Amino acid sequence: MRRGIRGITASALVAGLALAATACGGGGDGENSSSGGELSGTVTFWDTSNDAEKATYRKLAEGFQKEHPKVHVKYVNVPFGDANAKFKNAAGGNSGAPDVMRTEVAWTADFANLGYLAPLDGTPALDKTDDYLPQALGSTKFKGKTYAAPQVIDTLGLFYNKKLLKDAGVEVPKTFDELAGAAKKIKSKTGATALYLRGDDPYWFLPYLYGEGGDLVDARDKAVKVDDGAGVKAFKTLKSLVDSKAAVTDATDGQENQLKALKDGTVAMAVDGPWDIEGARAGKAFKDKDNLGVAPVPGGSSAQGSPQGGWNLSVYAGSKNLQASYAFVKYMSSAKVQQQTTEQLSLLPTRKSVYDVPAVKNNEMVKFFKPAVDGAVQRPWIAEGNSLFEPIKVQMNKVLTGAATPEQAAKATGDAYRKLLKDYK
Repeated sequence: MRRGIRGITASALVAGLALAATACGGGGDGENSSSGGELSGTVTFWDTSNDAEKATYRKLAEGFQKEHPKVHVKYVNVPFGDANAKFKNAAGGNSGAPDVMRTEVAWTADFANLGYLAPLDGTPALDKTDDYLPQALGSTKFKGKTYAAPQVIDTLGLFYNKKLLKDAGVEVPKTFDELAGAAKKIKSKTGATALYLRGDDPYWFLPYLYGEGGDLVDARDKAVKVDDGAGVKAFKTLKSLVDSKAAVTDATDGQENQLKALKDGTVAMAVDGPWDIEGARAGKAFKDKDNLGVAPVPGGSSAQGSPQGGWNLSVYAGSKNLQASYAFVKYMSSAKVQQQTTEQLSLLPTRKSVYDVPAVKNNEMVKFFKPAVDGAVQRPWIAEGNSLFEPIKVQMNKVLTGAATPEQAAKATGDAYRKLLKDYK
């Protein structure tokens, strides 16, 4: 999704939905196999999918239980904004952690570094690994071991209201400069603001940074990059779009506010990912589903790029039902389940073979997002990768509210990185 630290606004943990008789999380009840090696016991699954996706993922989990009737799956939907901290608290306290968790790609190395994930090499969880997209496998590795199975891959794109752009007489912008130039015409002709800008989530900062040819860090050479000229330009672009009224923004609840603005037609465009396709199409602006267009994220002054995101399936190292958990991960990352996910949610598979299935190959959103994923920028898969976002979030808010200049914001972000990454220059 990321979703990075993007996604659903933090809220209370949704109560677990037992698919059958359930036991406590953090491992199964009893042995992990019965006589003859048949899987049994409980597998607690924390699913971090959003409101438009969670019913599908619950049904997919039910499918595993049908294949293994002696295994009880305890399904719990955990809001994205809560999930990272809740898992760390549960795993660190050795109480209440799930057997299997749907982890954002940047979390895998972090959790593995803390010792909270079971290595999956040589287990049934990793099935037909040569079928995975190489870039999807990248986020599952840490210090030579594999700690997850790739489930979904994604990146960002520009969602746009075809009717609003047509009524305004403007083309889909290829750069943020073009978008800013078209904003007044869009406003005068349609009443809509050109863009909803996610000012609350640093994952959305990355296309602006990549568009200037920049990056967060260089993990190979252990160098901080975010405070160079590209970082300054990225902050300037954010500020300029909002100050010129080409974009509206919000310091909080950006996920909900952006989606609502897009669905209601009060904005013509929004940078978003495939996880919000079904949510957007549920709005009045897209009663005609064909009215939703998707294009590459606009570029900056020197490049165009979006971050690689997605979701992995990881097994808790302290699970009391490892064998059933491995089997559950194998099932949920299988080609069959990935195909179902694409057909129902238009999410992108991580298995190469699934793209050959006609229903997937011909999916309108897959047609766009697969090339976009192929060209996406891989983030540094380091233990501190997820922690790189908080300094950006702080400085984005300061820039957008006028509390810091772009130059000050870039410098402050770089300083924070050097404190976090002790051996980086």
